[in-house]
Amino acid sequence: LSPLPPPSPPLLFLSSPLLPSPLLLPPLSSPLPPLPSPLLSSPLQPVEVCVPYHRSRRGEVVVRRFDGQQWSTLPTETRRGSIGHSSHPGGRPARLACVSVRQFSWFVAVGRPVRDSCSVTPEGALLVSRTDAGIKLTFPPDCTVQTRTITLQVLQVSVTEVQTLCGDPQARVSPLLCLSQDPSIQFLQPIKVQVPLPTGLAGHTVDLSCLHLLHGDPSAHTWTDITSQVSLYVTQLYAIFYITHFSWYWLWYTTQRCVSGVVRRVYQRLKQFQVQFLVLQRRTDPKQVLLQCLPADKVDNRVQSLSEQYDGPQPSDLCDLLEGEQFFAGFERGLDVSADRPDCAEGRLSFVFYSRLKNLKEVYVCPTQKQEGSIRGQVSFYRGEVPSDIPQEVARKRKGHDSQWLATLPLRLPGLNSEGGSNGMDWEQPQYPPLNLGDPESGYLTEANLLAISLQIGQDWRSIGINLGISYQELDRIQYKYRDNLGALVLEMLFHWARGQQQEGVGLRPAGGPGQKGIGAVPRLVDAMVESDRRDLAEEIKDIVRLGTRKYNESLRRVGLEEEEKRPSTETDPSPSH
Repeated sequence: LSPLPPPSPPLLFLSSPLLPSPLLLPPLSSPLPPLPSPLLSSPLQPVEVCVPYHRSRRGEVVVRRFDGQQWSTLPTETRRGSIGHSSHPGGRPARLACVSVRQFSWFVAVGRPVRDSCSVTPEGALLVSRTDAGIKLTFPPDCTVQTRTITLQVLQVSVTEVQTLCGDPQARVSPLLCLSQDPSIQFLQPIKVQVPLPTGLAGHTVDLSCLHLLHGDPSAHTWTDITSQVSLYVTQLYAIFYITHFSWYWLWYTTQRCVSGVVRRVYQRLKQFQVQFLVLQRRTDPKQVLLQCLPADKVDNRVQSLSEQYDGPQPSDLCDLLEGEQFFAGFERGLDVSADRPDCAEGRLSFVFYSRLKNLKEVYVCPTQKQEGSIRGQVSFYRGEVPSDIPQEVARKRKGHDSQWLATLPLRLPGLNSEGGSNGMDWEQPQYPPLNLGDPESGYLTEANLLAISLQIGQDWRSIGINLGISYQELDRIQYKYRDNLGALVLEMLFHWARGQQQEGVGLRPAGGPGQKGIGAVPRLVDAMVESDRRDLAEEIKDIVRLGTRKYNESLRRVGLEEEEKRPSTETDPSPSH
């Protein structure tokens, strides 16, 4: 992230991978932390924000911004980054979606079907799709009185997937057309629409009785066969029809009679997935819990890849979730999340399911009350509010008793043993995890904070370790121990340094007292990040500490202790007598 126009600006990676949508419009990922506006030297100076993304199979990549109330799409330029911004050592430079902004906010890169637009005047117009040049909209003269903006999106749908879902091996489909306009009023004359015939069909041999034009209502998620209501004819390569209303249109070739019901079922299946939930604990630290939701066909490989570092119960039973549907994970029966997270409300972690994302969160847990022996708790998954735009058939299935509950998996944490020792855990300080750098007045860096920071370090771990003062021998030992797991390697490096600071007593205060030359653990970590050219992490650490300081001061004000703490200092400094 840098002001324009330096020759090769450093980049701040802001987003998780690109989110391609399986149908129609793209989903959005979880919100990203806002960027503070004071970083801008002047409101008139544009700043370039570059978001890395994975390759999009089809469609275009755009950056969307959230201003606190709504999302908006920004003019986006895509390009390759420099060699230094490769996702993997020695790999190709990362793909970047770049925008120029004058105000900081939340940004995310999304994939969506290519959007073609044009302005239609009373003189008429022609709009040709960039996705498929055979798709054309012809607007005749005098079809409108006022100028209006037309938008066309084309979604290619797999023929084999359609055949499997509807059970008709002869079924064929054309690309799905999504048409919209502003203002949304009917045209004065019919608009000519040309689409390619479904793959494998030719105009002189096609059975017209099996060709159906479907009209989709995006708000009600219904499909209607309008073949008999429009003028539809075919040429050797194309189907041509005339419409006055813009919506969704889909050309089908099928031998089944009730085609509207078949299309509706296919549409629902394309958006609805059978999923399973995972709850796994890190073998070396049972307090660290991984939660994940994946389509059922991806679960076995995922469990196998995690089996060396994680252990836990079998995946949950199959559940149905819609693309973009919200769900929650709640720790129950004596367990709670040991961190302040923006995605945690009322003790539940919030997720939004997207079939092409990891849908993963890793947190530290703690008991709600101090107790001896192991804690046999559980994690339950619940639906969020039923979306207002889901099909009626799906909504009806989710009404009734416990309609919001999805699955429950057991979770066991070792506790204090009978001799007063610890079976892998120490719950003597339930307010904070055992490892804390800093103090309540100046803010803490907890184990959960260090875990979040470690996930962003990546290949810079050795440079950061050297700047933290860790010996080369120790770094080599850690690298050999976790040579097959970069995430565990980075985490071990950070925790090794943090425990050393705590043993030396450095972490008890963020800086030395009056007359001392020592420096606290938190400033040391910030300086190491800056020296390693990771100013983004340095700023994040400062934000975490500032948040802790603010919360501590607010708690003092709530109980009225702030003035009492200040009073002794003034009483011990008597004023001079006159």
